[in-house]
Order: sequence, then C-alpha cells, then structure tokens
Amino acid sequence: MASAALHLNAQHTPLAERLRPRTLGEVIGQPQLLGEGMALRLAFESGQPHSCILWGPPGVGKTTIARLMADAFDAQFITISAVLGGVKDIREAVDQAQAARDGLEQRRTIVFVDEVHRFNKSQQDAFLPHVESGLFTFIGATTENPSFEVNSALLSRAAVYVLQPLGEEDLHQLVVRAQDIGAVPAVEAAAAERLIAYADGDARRLLNTLETLSVAARRERLSEVGDAWLMRVLGERMRRYDKGGEQFYDTISALHKSVRGSDPDAALYWLVRMLDGGADPRYMARRFIRMASEDIGLADPRALRLALDAAEVFERLGSPEGELALAECVVYLAVAPKSNAVYNAFNETKAFVKKDGTRPVPMHLRNAPTQLMKDLDYGKGYRYAHNEAGGFAAGESYLPEGMPEPGFYRPVERGLEIRIAARLRELRDLNRSRS
Repeated sequence: MASAALHLNAQHTPLAERLRPRTLGEVIGQPQLLGEGMALRLAFESGQPHSCILWGPPGVGKTTIARLMADAFDAQFITISAVLGGVKDIREAVDQAQAARDGLEQRRTIVFVDEVHRFNKSQQDAFLPHVESGLFTFIGATTENPSFEVNSALLSRAAVYVLQPLGEEDLHQLVVRAQDIGAVPAVEAAAAERLIAYADGDARRLLNTLETLSVAARRERLSEVGDAWLMRVLGERMRRYDKGGEQFYDTISALHKSVRGSDPDAALYWLVRMLDGGADPRYMARRFIRMASEDIGLADPRALRLALDAAEVFERLGSPEGELALAECVVYLAVAPKSNAVYNAFNETKAFVKKDGTRPVPMHLRNAPTQLMKDLDYGKGYRYAHNEAGGFAAGESYLPEGMPEPGFYRPVERGLEIRIAARLRELRDLNRSRS
C-alpha cells in the first residue's frame, strides 16, 4: 500500500518538480556560472553563503540554484513570492530566521524572494538591516534588469548573477531525463526539435508541455509523440515574449540598430519576432516614424512620408493585412541612405539654448504690426529675400547680434544631403562675397 501511495504521489507531482536537480552536478545549463572555476560554483564551494540576485528569463534555474544553495550550506530555506507577499511575510521570515539562529541547531537561513522586482522600495528596504546584520542570506530572483527594478541599497549588498536561456542541447537533455523516468512516451526526432524550439530556452515551459502531451498521448493510446500529432495538439507554434520587460526593449533595440546598420534582412527578422510575440503593430509604426526622423533625416525625406503612410495603412487594414505595409516600411528604412545630421543639430541647439542667455531678437527681424513699433525701428532694414537675386539676401544675418555662426547643422555626404551640403556651400560663398 505504501509503495502504491508513493507511486500515486509521484504521478501527481508536476514533472518540473520531479526533475528538479538535487545536486549541483544535475543542473542543466548555466556553465558560465556553474562550471569549474566559475563564480557561482566557487560560492558553493566556499562554504560561506552570500546575498545575491539571480537575473534571467523564466525557466532557467533561478529557484533551483537558490534551493541547492540552501542544501549546500545546510540552511533553513524560506520562500517569499513578491507577487503574493508583503511586509508581513518579511516579518515572519525574520522571526523564523531568529528562531533558527538562536535554537539548539543554530542553523543559517536563506530567504529566497521570487520576482523580487514586484516588491516596492519600502518592501525591499525591509530586508536591509537583516542582510547587514547577517541574520539571513538574501537571494532574489528576477526576470527584469535589477539595475532598474531593485533599489540601489539592496543591490549594493548583493552579487548579481546573470542566467541565460537554456540551449537546444540543454533542453534535449531534459527530454531524455523525462523519458528516463517514464514520464513521457517516446518522442520522434522532428517532434523533439519542434518542442525544443517551442520552449524557446525555458525549461519549465518544455516540461509543462511534455506533461500535457503525455496525458494526451495516454488518452489516445499513442506509443510515440509524432511531429504531425504534435502540431495538431499544440496548434500554431507560439513564442515566449515579454511585451513589457527587458526582452521587449532588447528586441526593439536590435530592430532599431538593424535599420540604422542598413541590414534589411535583420530588420525584417526583428520586426517579425516582435509581431509574432504580440507587440502592438501601432507601437512599431511609431518607432518607424522615429527612425525615419533620427537615422535617415534629410538624406531621404521620403522615408518619413513612407513611415507615416505605413502607420495609416495599418490603421485602415489592421492585422494581418496591414503588417505588410510595416514590412515594406522597415525594408525601405534599412536600405535608405542614413543621416543623423538633423538629430545632432537639434540636440546641439537644445543644449546651446539651455546654457545660453536669452538673446534679444535683432530689430530688423522683429514684426511691426503697429505704427508705434515702426517708430521704434521694429523691422527696419529687413531685406525681403524674394526680392533679392536668386531669392537669397546675401550677407543678411538671422542670428542674435554678437552670436557667432554655430554650425549646428552639418549635412552628411549621403543621399539628398549631398545636394543640401552643396547648396549650403554656395549660399555661404554668396554671404562671404557680400560681406
């Protein structure tokens, strides 16, 4: 009876929990931290636990590493979920840590805070005195950049370890381990490849999917998970995508840099990655308008118009038809000649105006709508450019008196700005000849 009950419990334990490593040697992935001589392995081998932040995407082993650290140091392990918990849970953890320290066994305590970025500043501050006093070792897990999400006081007292998504070989090992304990039937090679791609570096996602497939396969009395059956069960392959976090900003950064770097294939790839992951196409259209202004500018003014047109087309057609206009736009932006001359000129001008005094408008440039203003010489001596040769008042100054020519705008030798630069040289020559 006891054996049967044990088997029943094992069946009802989630697969991810059944395969959770019990020793450091069983951990799959993270060789940059856990390999011989690497930082986190040395921490385990030192015999002295230290507070740390484990930063990485879901399903890469953050909780497992924290638990193994508690086992390695024979420490009491207390878990707090920042999603559900609060200061009350922190107080309870402090009480348990004091009881463990002052009890007969005098055990250490590790407090593990999952999704620590969900705690606000005051909640994070509540850990500080106890971390400093050594009452417990603090381990925080986060999927967000701790530089932005963990307050500086706590961050300064914890080492930050960056965990990477699991590679294909790592995930394949997990499939084999699940088969070794009889948790899943045989998996066809093509189906295994699709599963691994579907998991997208997330071990928990892979194991949960395997568990779901195993139940479905038993129901249909299948001895093997085939690729065609897998596609029917899973439907269209979905990608893990964080629409509001670190991964989102990394991906839009890659897209923007691909456009700036004039690589249409890479720009298309990152665009489709974002659309496939659920990014708002309207957001993408706004970013394209920004790219056209910042990175292409007057080297090809048509780029801005095309970006605006793409945004309008998407508003009219919606998804998926309107997405083709976004693809057309991103390819054009990528292959267009690049210039950030206007972007730089605008920023330089803003910086100059911010630090400069308020220079008066020269009298000849002032408007004179009343007789009093005319009597005060407003507008006196102004030369109407359209009445001058070539429509240009050579030698005229349009800057405040005493202000040297700043040269904010410096066109590049690409695209239309080649002609703009030539025209500016011609105008400056006329100014010099008149002066």
